Amino acid sequence: MDTILVIGAGGQIGTVLVQALQQKFGLNRVVASDLKTPQVFSGIFETLDATKAEAITALVRRYEVTQIYHLAAILSASGEANPIRTWELNMQTVLNVLEVARVEKVSKVFIPSSIAVFGPSANPVNTPQQSFLDPTTVYGISKVAAENWMQYYYTKYNLDVRSIRYPGVISYQSMPGGGTTDYAVDIYHKAVQGQDYECFLSEDTRLPMIYMDDAIRATLELMEADADQITVRNSYNLAGLSFTPAEVAAAIQHFFPTFQTTYKPDFRQQIANSWPQSIDDSAARRDWGWKPAYDLTRMTEDMIHHLDHQYHADLTQV
Repeated sequence: MDTILVIGAGGQIGTVLVQALQQKFGLNRVVASDLKTPQVFSGIFETLDATKAEAITALVRRYEVTQIYHLAAILSASGEANPIRTWELNMQTVLNVLEVARVEKVSKVFIPSSIAVFGPSANPVNTPQQSFLDPTTVYGISKVAAENWMQYYYTKYNLDVRSIRYPGVISYQSMPGGGTTDYAVDIYHKAVQGQDYECFLSEDTRLPMIYMDDAIRATLELMEADADQITVRNSYNLAGLSFTPAEVAAAIQHFFPTFQTTYKPDFRQQIANSWPQSIDDSAARRDWGWKPAYDLTRMTEDMIHHLDHQYHADLTQV
């Protein structure tokens, strides 16, 4: 029976992924870990500094871990404030996970990548799986390096490591952690609380996004696929939907007609300008049957429904 170790379980994706894995494998078959212990948590939690390989090894041996999901990283916008620290943490943790998995014979490893691997040289529309990667952030640089290391460990050691290039992830379950696409989460929180929103990107900045439910389902579907189905061993392109701040603001106005958005681009605009507008994920669709379930309308309805319960907003007037 599989036992799963999730590193970076307290992050935006990790908090939701842990719950999905617990539902699939059982509460006592998932070991969640992060630097800080959560105030409320159901299941097994271990404090872990993933920059220490010996600490990862200890958990793998103690719980007889068969799969590792490594989600810990400093993200794009936060990473630009301290690029050397971002490189050191992002790369050391990836190398530790890969090497521990090799030595301890872990059966499967998941290490996410990001659309941040793309830069100005990539075709911005339907960016293909095989593109020249010239990222403009240290986060993107670290993800390109991680993709190459994943390919190396698969080719040299036959380590079954799998990856997805996540677009911007939108969720009601947790707040984002310092990414350039954070506006697409913040804007819903402000709207449901009855506040207007000042966006740090221009109104016509189109970026690839994905709803959390789709992101988690894609992750599990990739990890469940037979190994001989997997043809991409650096990282799969993944598409959900693409929209601009103006378009998501308009979708929110169907529920909150008086909601207003202003635009004040900051340093994150330059990062966004270097990223794709849409993604070609035909390899994922072909290899393991990926297909997104959420469009902008359905996502907006679901976000507002769940945030309504969180904030006890009064939607009766709409």
